Amino acid sequence: MLLGEYEHTLDDKNRITLPAKFRAAFAAGVVVTRGMDGCLYAYRQKDWDKLVESRLAGLDPLSKEGRRLGRFFFSGAAEAELDKQGRVMIPAALIEHAGLGKNVVVAGVRDHLELWDGAAWRKEMEEVEGSAEDVAERLATKRD
Repeated sequence: MLLGEYEHTLDDKNRITLPAKFRAAFAAGVVVTRGMDGCLYAYRQKDWDKLVESRLAGLDPLSKEGRRLGRFFFSGAAEAELDKQGRVMIPAALIEHAGLGKNVVVAGVRDHLELWDGAAWRKEMEEVEGSAEDVAERLATKRD
C-alpha cells in the first residue's frame, strides 16, 4: 500500500526523485498519466493494468463520455523507468497539465501516487480538511 506525503523538487530535466520508501515498489516501471483534480497519477505497471482492466477497458467507445475519458487517461500516459537515483522523467505535457512548479508533493494514495504542485496540494488539503467529516457522513449514509 502506498501511503504518506513527501515534498520533492522537479529538476531542470523534468525529473522527480521518488521517495525512497516507494522506489522498490516502482522498480519494475511506472506509468504516469493525467490525474483528476489537477494532479498526475503514477501507477506501478501491475496497478495500471488492473485499472485499465477493471475500469477503463469497459468504456464505451461509442459514447462521448467514454471516448473523452479514454483520451484523458491514455493519450497522456507515459511509461517510464526509474534511474539509479530513483528519478523518473515527467513529460512536459504532463507537467503543464498539472501546473507543476519546482516544488512537488508526492502523495501515496493506496494503489498509486499523486504528483501535485506544492501550492496546489496545500490548497487541496485545506479544502479536504474543511469538508472531510461532511463527506464521510454522506458516504456512510449511502452504505445503509
